[in-house]
Amino acid sequence: MKAYSASLINGIVLVAVGMWGYFESSSPTSLIPVVIGVIILALNKGIKNNNKVIAHIAVLFTLLSFANVMPLKGALSDGRTDAVLRIIVMLSSSLYAMIYFIKSFIEARRN
Repeated sequence: MKAYSASLINGIVLVAVGMWGYFESSSPTSLIPVVIGVIILALNKGIKNNNKVIAHIAVLFTLLSFANVMPLKGALSDGRTDAVLRIIVMLSSSLYAMIYFIKSFIEARRN
C-alpha cells in the first residue's frame, strides 16, 4: 500500500468516527478529529503527486491526531466503552498511516 492510500483511509476514519462521536456526545471537542481528517483528506492529492512539503504537512497532522490519547484516558477512567472503541479505531488508523509515511520516506531517501 502507498502512503497516500493509508492517509486517505486515515482521513476518512477520522472524519467518520469523529462525527459518530459528535452525534453521540454533542461535545464540540469531538469535532477535533473531524477537522484533522478533513485537512488530511485535502492534502491527499499532493501526497499522491509526491509533493514532499505536502507529505510532511500531512505527517504533522497525522501526529496531531495522536492527541486522542488524552480522551482515551478519560474514557477508560469513566468506563465509556463506546468512546474507548472509537478512540482506539482513530489511533489505529493514524498509526497505520504513520507507518506507511515512514516507509515512503525511507524509500524516497534510498532513491
